[in-house]
Amino acid sequence: MLIARITGTAALKSNRKDMASSLGFDFLTKKPYSPPSWASHLHPLPSHVFSLAHLPTPIHRWNLPNLPPNTELWIKRDDLSGMQLSGNKVRKLEFLMADAVAQGADSVITIGGIQSNHCRATAVAAKYLNLHCFLILRTSDLLVHQDPGLTGNLLVERLAGAHLQLISKQEYAKIGSVTLTNVLKEKLIKEGMKPYVIPVGGSNSLGTWGYIEAVREIEQQIQRGTDNVKFDDIVVACGSGGTVAGLSLGSSLSTLKARVHAFSVCDDPDYFHNFTQGLLDGLKAGVSSRDIVDIQNAKGLGYAMNTSEELNFVKEVAAATGVVLDPVYSGKAAYAMMKDMHENPKKWEGRRILFIHTGGLLGLYDKVDQLASFVGNWQRMDVNESVPRQDGIGKMF
Repeated sequence: MLIARITGTAALKSNRKDMASSLGFDFLTKKPYSPPSWASHLHPLPSHVFSLAHLPTPIHRWNLPNLPPNTELWIKRDDLSGMQLSGNKVRKLEFLMADAVAQGADSVITIGGIQSNHCRATAVAAKYLNLHCFLILRTSDLLVHQDPGLTGNLLVERLAGAHLQLISKQEYAKIGSVTLTNVLKEKLIKEGMKPYVIPVGGSNSLGTWGYIEAVREIEQQIQRGTDNVKFDDIVVACGSGGTVAGLSLGSSLSTLKARVHAFSVCDDPDYFHNFTQGLLDGLKAGVSSRDIVDIQNAKGLGYAMNTSEELNFVKEVAAATGVVLDPVYSGKAAYAMMKDMHENPKKWEGRRILFIHTGGLLGLYDKVDQLASFVGNWQRMDVNESVPRQDGIGKMF
């Protein structure tokens, strides 16, 4: 009888825990981390993870026009992982923030461009966890002495109370992101703080676990689905390397076995192959990045710079499918993917492709002037004065 009561009590607690989790009560909680069985040989293994993202993110068919014959395109909506923390960065931050808290940090430092999605996500995550946040933001030499304004990601960062430190592109190139974050770290330590440094894009070996875990999520979604989907390829933007490292390693180790195609939006493919290799080596993965990921250049005019063709593509995709791409990452990656499909249709014919939407929609607000000419579909509504008045719900004035 006693055993039955104990067992019943344990089952009740387990059910309550499962119910709380399903209702979202585990959001912002720190949990012990158990890796997928196929990744348990990697080292070091994370000990804990914070629940910061709304997961799993959905996967659905993406009916882009002009695909090669018999090509099937699907999309994983990591842009829906949350509003303030949306995109791929939050998956990395789940592990990085757990490490920061474990080390007793009272603040975090990170660095990126003036419209960095990663910096915005870090600012919000830090405030959720009662940490101070210091952001080093790269801007043009002409604007470095001016108030950066409230456009896009900057508005969220400043509302969340992040401390912004502006640096010019010239200084950034000369000094480097590692030195810049270390300079600020030493300054804060002298002031009595305990800062934790997160690299550009959250892309280090620990952050890589975010997309190793995402592969397990995709595996589970496929197993639970009814369509018996098997993806041949995964396509994603590459801006700092951590997402690509986690996806390609996870896909090669798991049952997915999909070929990862990354489109780099800055630097060049050789740089990212070498950087990704460093992340893989940091996990003692024992694989070559060139064997598990194909990286192509999609930089165009440069990082966060767009041609009119790229922006028009973003508009046309939204109008055709309802999926809004950001202009810096997924917009460029999808544009380059479609260009490659047009130029090399045999490479993609008959394949089932999963595109990873990495978020970043707030970056569109920085492009409103350039986008204006593509979205002129408005007009003054004509109403005859003789139309009788009929109130709806509320007068709205």
